[in-house]
Amino acid sequence: MKNKAYAVLAALACLLFASSAFADKPVDWQTRFQAAATGIMEEITWFEQYTLWFIIPITLLVLLLLIIVVVKFREGANPVPSRTSHNTAIEVIWTVGPVIILLFLAIPSFKLLNAQLTPPQNPDLTVKATGNQWYWSYEYEVGENPLSFDSLLLKDEDRASAGKEDKAAYPRLLAVDNEVVVPVGKTVRLLVTAADVIHAFAMPAFGVKIDAVPGRLNETWFKAAREGLYYGQCSELCGKDHAYMPIAVRVVSQEKYDAWLAAAATNLGEANKALMASIDGAAKTVDVAANAAQ
Repeated sequence: MKNKAYAVLAALACLLFASSAFADKPVDWQTRFQAAATGIMEEITWFEQYTLWFIIPITLLVLLLLIIVVVKFREGANPVPSRTSHNTAIEVIWTVGPVIILLFLAIPSFKLLNAQLTPPQNPDLTVKATGNQWYWSYEYEVGENPLSFDSLLLKDEDRASAGKEDKAAYPRLLAVDNEVVVPVGKTVRLLVTAADVIHAFAMPAFGVKIDAVPGRLNETWFKAAREGLYYGQCSELCGKDHAYMPIAVRVVSQEKYDAWLAAAATNLGEANKALMASIDGAAKTVDVAANAAQ
């Protein structure tokens, strides 16, 4: 009995620390943000919930006032309308009140914007993303020979050859042939530009959204706190295939990233397959441990 209990605990530990085979992606009937994978996204989620404490009471108050006006000041109740032109107390309240509310919103808002737009010094990795009609190109600034590749929408007929037949992990219209691979817990500086028209690089789980403008280099950053596969999309109307410009970022351990980077320098396709195999192998180990515990 004790052995089974230990096996269950071991399986749970593997589930917590192994790279997830599944991904952070949109789900049916989703009304809230995706789960935060960075500190910035956690702050964005907090700020959204914080603003609701102002928005909801104000909305209810305005609705209540409208109902009072409709009921109390209708023609049947006021055959002789009031000739009041102003009320000093009310005018002071509706002038000072919004100013105070805006101050409570502005201070955390500016703090969040400053955190988003001020990259940490000495990032661990720099990746350049270039928007094209209609795909993304990436360039890693590593060593003397930068790694560069294109990332295109994964076609259904290419799923088998790419080993990406699992639509739970590689959703239709979001999966790509070559994901961006970054190490977990490392600061990644992201340089964003475009080769033709304006695009926008958006990764909801990271709290990243920045325009890709031809002839201009915009900068943002992220630091993923957990491993997994994350999906985003171009969020600027950029032409007829705008809907087919997904973004996929795979966050892995430093060891897996180093192995992938070394292999990708000579054969990107094989490097991707080896990385997927190492992740799937960890997931299968968890399954075997869980089954053994039963």
